[in-house]
Amino acid sequence: MKFKAQDKQNQLIENITVHHLVVGVDIAQEVHVARAVSFRGIALGHPLEFGSHLEGFKQLGRCIQDLLKAYKLNKVIVGMEPTGHYWFSLARWLIGQGIEAVLVNPHLVKKNKENRDNTPSKSDHKDTLVIADMIKNGYYSPVRFQPEAYEELRILMANRETVTKRLNAADETSRWG
Repeated sequence: MKFKAQDKQNQLIENITVHHLVVGVDIAQEVHVARAVSFRGIALGHPLEFGSHLEGFKQLGRCIQDLLKAYKLNKVIVGMEPTGHYWFSLARWLIGQGIEAVLVNPHLVKKNKENRDNTPSKSDHKDTLVIADMIKNGYYSPVRFQPEAYEELRILMANRETVTKRLNAADETSRWG
């Protein structure tokens, strides 16, 4: 018997229960934005901006604990787009805290923006709700880390590309400037 994609999505949807706090995080280089919703997609609390460092992660953790207590929930799932390498440290920290971390497809986030408010507008705060909605609707996959050497190579390649672009831009400027 074939396993269909719809069956997989149904399993992911069934994973989210009435006891879940669903958190969408818009990943950025320095400041991330998080927003929580219920299993039905009702926004809970306020958006949270937090730094991409240990103290910022702890701030997110405290916010999650406060929301769990305030809404009498006992499970949490946090989703994010795998943006560059910036999501690695947050995902590792969440998993280390026993919090389920998942990823959503950036292409699908872009396509689902209008579902939230019928406008194609983009903002970090809106993206967090779109990500959370996608999670509650089963459009996510669990975080699976590659071996550390592979992750380091991926980061180095991204950094090399940035440096190369800057060098080329500087070379062009010096040639024409």
